[in-house]
Amino acid sequence: MKPVVLAGGTGSRLWPKSRAALPKQFLSLTSDSSMLQDTITRLKGTEAASPIFICNDAHRFLVAEQLRQKDIQHGGILLEPVGRNTAPAIALAALHATISGEDPILLVLAADHLIKDEPAFHAAIEKAEVLAKQGKLVTFGIVPDQPHTGYGYIKAGSKLDEGFEVAQFVEKPELETAKEYVDSGSYYWNSGMFMFKASRYLEELEKYNPEMLDVCKRAIDTETPDLDFIRVDHDIFATCPDDSIDYAVMEKTDSAAMVPLDAQWSDVGSWTSLWETSEKDDNGNVCVGDTILENTKNSYVNAEQRLVSVIGLEDVIVVETKDAVMVAHKDDAQSIKNVVNKLKAEHRPEFEFHREVFRPWGSYDSIDSGARFQVKSITVKPGEKLSVQMHHHRAEHWIVVSGSANVTIDDKTQLVTENESVYIPIGAVHALENPGKIPLELIEVQSGAYLGEDDIVRFSDRYGRVAK
Repeated sequence: MKPVVLAGGTGSRLWPKSRAALPKQFLSLTSDSSMLQDTITRLKGTEAASPIFICNDAHRFLVAEQLRQKDIQHGGILLEPVGRNTAPAIALAALHATISGEDPILLVLAADHLIKDEPAFHAAIEKAEVLAKQGKLVTFGIVPDQPHTGYGYIKAGSKLDEGFEVAQFVEKPELETAKEYVDSGSYYWNSGMFMFKASRYLEELEKYNPEMLDVCKRAIDTETPDLDFIRVDHDIFATCPDDSIDYAVMEKTDSAAMVPLDAQWSDVGSWTSLWETSEKDDNGNVCVGDTILENTKNSYVNAEQRLVSVIGLEDVIVVETKDAVMVAHKDDAQSIKNVVNKLKAEHRPEFEFHREVFRPWGSYDSIDSGARFQVKSITVKPGEKLSVQMHHHRAEHWIVVSGSANVTIDDKTQLVTENESVYIPIGAVHALENPGKIPLELIEVQSGAYLGEDDIVRFSDRYGRVAK
């Protein structure tokens, strides 16, 4: 059994924690590990091979770093040049998995789900594997505990040895319809998790969407390794139809089966669902970070940077980060997506980035800024190096706080250690490397007429970020 982990998506309803450059699957929302890491570690105890990961290009180093942190071996990190939904993504994984002539059973998982009852999850996997070996395309139907209007539903059909035939896939219903579904006992939430032989998925995709399969085949024929990653041709894949696995295959095939899953599952699709699945105090509150609540009930409060106090409120969501505060009523938490759309339309940085931004070499935190200056706290991991670059509009001062730095300015390289500083003039070609065994911490003071991140001309870069 080879897991395929879909690690795309933006999780916009969990803003301001989840953002385009650091979406929810890379955050620690339900445990001390990220949701991506939990997705793999909960497979411990199953006969799972090294998983294939699928993500977009912008998140590739996040995936690689989080796998490194947990010493997780992978079977390939496939990079989608453009987002084309789940059906093509899974097709790329299935084609990649069969290149050497093997035909593994694929367990398709989202990277951002919560599953608390791991033994029940493992038992459902075993049942699904029996059906997958029989040529079924299996989905996992969540046993509903309430009439939820935010999920699609699956109607169970004829009984099979280890599950049910799928009688029908149903779109997200109105509340009264959802109540009827739950009361009937024949409907399950659509989890978005699947299991099937790689060849069977490709056969059904060829039957119902041959154009999609043809594009994916031509794209996978171009796959090339790049560090930890596998790239396919952008222009070829960009012509692929955009469709989910549900619409492209599962709703059309006559081989669909379902295994019920009752394992305290959640897709953690909103702050309200995170409140629902978290442990609460005597007043029904969930508190994370430095918080003080007074006369407050049934609320979720998450403080990242400073003390947050909530007084005299009920059924609210309060989330604080280094650069934003979001307050919402629990019943209207879905409207957070509208705020995110406005941030995107106004080209505000809070749509995409946190104040702290992660890079393959480390991270930087923009701690202060003005009309002609910006101050950043920069961390460079041991042995890592920033690109060789220059700026047209800004000069920089680097002050080393801890560790040591090899600094190259034009044709001169020098070692800069704690409490020492160096100046990089406008137009100077420069590079920074941490030659030591501990993280390099430094303060960068930028000054100039334009301080945008796009004022970087890269000449060489070990992470492949030089424009061709």
